[in-house]
Amino acid sequence: MNLIDSHCHIDGEQFDGDRDEVVRRAKDVGVVAMLNVGTGDPNTDDFSRAVAVAEKYDNVYAAVGVHPHDAKLYDDKAENHLLELVNSSKKVIAWGEIGLDYYYDHSPRDVQRAVFVRQIRKARELGLPIIIHSRDADDETVEILAAECSWDGFRGIMHCFGGTPQMADELVSVGFMISFAGNVTFKKAENLREAARVVPLDRLLVETDCPFLTPVPFRGKRNEPAFVVNTAGFLADLLGVEPLALAEQTTKNFLNLFDLKLEV
Repeated sequence: MNLIDSHCHIDGEQFDGDRDEVVRRAKDVGVVAMLNVGTGDPNTDDFSRAVAVAEKYDNVYAAVGVHPHDAKLYDDKAENHLLELVNSSKKVIAWGEIGLDYYYDHSPRDVQRAVFVRQIRKARELGLPIIIHSRDADDETVEILAAECSWDGFRGIMHCFGGTPQMADELVSVGFMISFAGNVTFKKAENLREAARVVPLDRLLVETDCPFLTPVPFRGKRNEPAFVVNTAGFLADLLGVEPLALAEQTTKNFLNLFDLKLEV
């Protein structure tokens, strides 16, 4: 069985002590690729670290883009730094995670919206799919993506989906992939399971978002890419498909989105 962790953060300090072993454990259970998504201050080495991790491991790719928490830090200098990273490494295959977060409001909402649109347009110029973060901002996220992406086939991933079935359906209509993380396995997450049921298999992805959102039965432990197997197995059971079929389809979806060819 081959799987892809479509969203992880293995460059974080939580993995400094055993990163090689984490990557090896993922390979051992069939995780053939991972997308390591950089986050942090765009004016520091945070994103350089994320790209360096991708460069070190054959099966790890990277995304760079400013999270809505840090939208207030986004300016020309920050953008140029990210562009340098994109141009310096073929392992950078996506721009993200970008979007809106109205739960924490670490950046003003008007700034989040403006920076979200600006980054979508920059990613389109570069030809990089976008990775979207959305929390407590369903309507505005869909509105912006529909306005900015639906007209030219520009695509991306709604990562760690946390919205309603209606939101999932609307994003699929716009052309986005929907990725589910370990929280879909949580006992009280019936809303996420309802959303998963409306996502066509050819638009479905799986992820860990590690070190966060560790799936059942490992809750309470640090999450890592190997645990994407548990989330995928849970979704297969939920959707009434064979685990191998779900693994093959989600892997195909990821490779098609990023125009990648792997020996899987």
